[in-house]
Amino acid sequence: MKNYFKKVKYYIHIYRMILIQDLKTKMSFRADFLISSFSGIMLNAASFISIWIMFQNFSSIMNWNYYEMLFLYGFSLLALTPQLVFFDNSWVLCDKVFKGDFITYCFRPINIFFYYTFEKININAIGQFFIGVTLITYSWIKLGLDVNTIIVFKLIISLLTASLFMIAIVIFISSMSFWIINAKGLMDFFSKFKDYTRYPFTIFNNFFKFVFSFIIPIGFVAYYPSLFFIHTEELSWISFFGVFYGIILLYFSYKVWVKGALQYSGTGS
Repeated sequence: MKNYFKKVKYYIHIYRMILIQDLKTKMSFRADFLISSFSGIMLNAASFISIWIMFQNFSSIMNWNYYEMLFLYGFSLLALTPQLVFFDNSWVLCDKVFKGDFITYCFRPINIFFYYTFEKININAIGQFFIGVTLITYSWIKLGLDVNTIIVFKLIISLLTASLFMIAIVIFISSMSFWIINAKGLMDFFSKFKDYTRYPFTIFNNFFKFVFSFIIPIGFVAYYPSLFFIHTEELSWISFFGVFYGIILLYFSYKVWVKGALQYSGTGS
């Protein structure tokens, strides 16, 4: 146990050093940082406006009203933020593997997954966090939901659990880069599915409900957790099963990623 905590302390120290260097690099190009951050905020704002326009013509979408949809969208933004901030490097793994650049990570005397994943952070996505908090707070008030210590605790746990699913899915999809010659198309294909996290699953038929619950479990990113707070009469066992499913999926995705990395031998050029 003592060696375990010593190892954890060592990796925390390494991460702090990596983080400081990455922030120094980003701050040396301040204009680029500000423009990127502003662009991210505007992109999310555009999505919010599209929801507002939609409800100018419809009173509800499959029994979800305007404020419930805002809650779902805000929850989705918050749940996706940890993956975008800390695991954004996963999206470029396919390029590094395809070009042979990933070989440089294979000679470091530390966990290869840790070094590659946390080499960079995407602080531009932090703006998304504040938008999500604003939308959840506003919709929570408008929906007249109760507020107490237990409910806030459940909200935080639900957000952390939802983030586990998104992180696990991205890690698993990116790990396919070690077996598929050019997995960029696969990553682009999956990135389109992220947009579905902001819609209620009642708009899908039973087949897609099953796919998005158990095959590509994006339903756990926002829809099922949101039911816990705004549609309590629709709660089912699946809402409580999420935390265990998320941990198992994350562990499985990590193991697949490491297995692929250990088998990697460069491009051969």
